[in-house]
Amino acid sequence: MNGPDRTPYRQVLQASLLATPVDTGLASDPNRSLLASIVAGQAAGFGCLPAQLGLDAEAYRQLLATYFSGEMPAATDRPRIDIPEWEDLHKLLIDERAQRSVAEEWIAVIVATACAGSDHLWQDLGLINRNELSQLMTVNFPGLAQANTGDMKWKKFLYRQVCSREGIYVCPAPSCGVCTDFAKCFGPEN
Repeated sequence: MNGPDRTPYRQVLQASLLATPVDTGLASDPNRSLLASIVAGQAAGFGCLPAQLGLDAEAYRQLLATYFSGEMPAATDRPRIDIPEWEDLHKLLIDERAQRSVAEEWIAVIVATACAGSDHLWQDLGLINRNELSQLMTVNFPGLAQANTGDMKWKKFLYRQVCSREGIYVCPAPSCGVCTDFAKCFGPEN
């Protein structure tokens, strides 16, 4: 379903979500547009997220009630993909959140859930491009965003952070610049 034929539908869904009235304090919240992109992407069949984005029913209801009003688009029905490292990824994100908004907790769950996908993290989240993911990380997890000094692909970066917390270093080279996998971690994304 991740084809250009679904892109116009996705754009309409996102515009519709952003057109709904919201508390004036949230109108300029950058998470509103980022979450609209994720919700619209999921509903249009992009990414790997399940219907409630990995959140439980109450958290998903709160997210929608906080940032959007009106009728929500029907979600794409797909199962959640469970991965053994989900808890570690979630803990990393929770530990590194900006602590300015409850949305960071929802987004930590969503990002950890999307890490189970097989594409780039921005694609697994159903976002439009990697820039949206970088903005999401900067707004919600600024310490992680600042630590990604080499612009490593986000999923690889998050896994590397989890591994380094455990003292596990998967790259045999003393620095990324001389590692044989450099292009896989830092190369351009499609």
